[in-house]
Amino acid sequence: MISIQRLTAIRDALTPLTANVYHYWRPKLDAPFILWQEIGEGAELSADNHKAEFAFSGTVDLYTKTEYDPLFDEIQEALNGVDGLGWMFSESQYEDETGLIHHSWDWKLL
Repeated sequence: MISIQRLTAIRDALTPLTANVYHYWRPKLDAPFILWQEIGEGAELSADNHKAEFAFSGTVDLYTKTEYDPLFDEIQEALNGVDGLGWMFSESQYEDETGLIHHSWDWKLL
């Protein structure tokens, strides 16, 4: 069964990209910054009336002021380097209130 400690592989893949990588929240600072979080169970396998395996699901979010920020590609390359991690780019949006571009990826960690 996967351990919650396995989630640190995502953090470890993202932290070389920028010093501004945070789990769940961020202190007040300027963009760019990356937030990552687990959301819940992405899938499970039961055997003999017990949970035998499960996958975490979550998101990685990039907040930036730079159109075509190189961090976009760097995040995707970093996610490709995490064993057992499946991911997909889910959306980009401009946030009027903050003036930031917000890119988001959904992931599942087996």
